[in-house]
Amino acid sequence: MANFEYEIVKSLGVISERAKGWTRELNLISWNGAAPKYDIRDWAPDHEKMGKGITLSKEEAETLCELLSNQ
Repeated sequence: MANFEYEIVKSLGVISERAKGWTRELNLISWNGAAPKYDIRDWAPDHEKMGKGITLSKEEAETLCELLSNQ
């Protein structure tokens, strides 16, 4: 498994809480030193472990917001 680095640049909020204290969060994350992107995924309480998630560019996040607001 390849090593990677991440930095939570800004925590934007908790979407929901999961079993055993895990939370689904929206954050701005820098992966391997790259520009931060919007990220939705599950996190352990100490942010040491993470689940699978989705990472979106600013443009993708804006499109998602538009799609959701039209529902």
